[in-house]
Amino acid sequence: MPELDLDISVVVPLLDEEESLPELGKWIAQVMEKHKFSYEVLLVDDGSRDRSWQVIQTLAAENPCFKGIKLNRNYGKSAALNTGFKDAQGRVVITMDADLQDSPEEIPALYKMIVEEKYDLVSGWKKVRHDPISKTIPTKIYNAFTRWFSGIKLHDFNCGLKAYENQVVKNIDVYGEMHRYIPVIAKAAGFKEIGEKVVHHQARKYGTTKFGGLKRFIRGPLDLLSITFVTRFRKRPMHFFGAWGIVFFLLGFLGASWLIIDQLWAVYSHAEMGTPVTNRPLFYLSLLTIVIGVQLFLAGFLGEMMVVNSPQTHEYVVAEKIGIHPDNPPINSNS
Repeated sequence: MPELDLDISVVVPLLDEEESLPELGKWIAQVMEKHKFSYEVLLVDDGSRDRSWQVIQTLAAENPCFKGIKLNRNYGKSAALNTGFKDAQGRVVITMDADLQDSPEEIPALYKMIVEEKYDLVSGWKKVRHDPISKTIPTKIYNAFTRWFSGIKLHDFNCGLKAYENQVVKNIDVYGEMHRYIPVIAKAAGFKEIGEKVVHHQARKYGTTKFGGLKRFIRGPLDLLSITFVTRFRKRPMHFFGAWGIVFFLLGFLGASWLIIDQLWAVYSHAEMGTPVTNRPLFYLSLLTIVIGVQLFLAGFLGEMMVVNSPQTHEYVVAEKIGIHPDNPPINSNS
């Protein structure tokens, strides 16, 4: 892995946050200068319709450490984070929301946990939240379910304030709405040193939340099931589909075999045909499971062919960049 010139990259995904950006930018700069960090702030505009991009241009003009990435439309928070991760050049990558609910004062402690305590990822825990009960109760339920399902002992998976060792963000792919499960993705990629820090949560100062909404509570369990399947079987779909295909095929085969043996025994012991095999419900059930087993096995085979010939990518159209060299090399632990 190449040496990194910057201590910290701060990646801030945002959507329609023109009011909070000037205050956030000033706050981050004060913290960085106080602790003498070398840094960059990547402000990723996820298709804002207000003056957010103009504010980003002003911040970049006033401070060369501030850089902007503008997506051509609204793709969602995962896309904004993934785009920022590609250009992040700091040894430690910090993510935070643009609404001033995440405090930049937490950055030095998060940085220390990555650099000195050797965590791969540290997730913030908003132990005391300033959100309505309609948001906090579902969040607690989802966090409990994700802890149980993933085995990762975090209290707040969806906290926007997180810190990463650089190679973590360069070796994970965040798409769809998977930003809630980045610790799960990181663990599946082999980054198992995952820690947690209690962070201060502030009440929202301007406007209302732009990312999320009621639909996130519907999509949350589906996202978790999806990421679990993808991380375990993306490179080996035959292990999933093939295994279940064999199970269904064997169940059907055993059912059909039992019917045939039972029919032959009836003929041998009673010298009579008994109930024809084709008149028994188990015959059709066995036939169905055999067909399902063959189909699952073929699905696994086709999946293996797709993995070999069609590597998966998730690209987003970047309309404009400020302060980011177009030839920034990707920093990858495999390079």
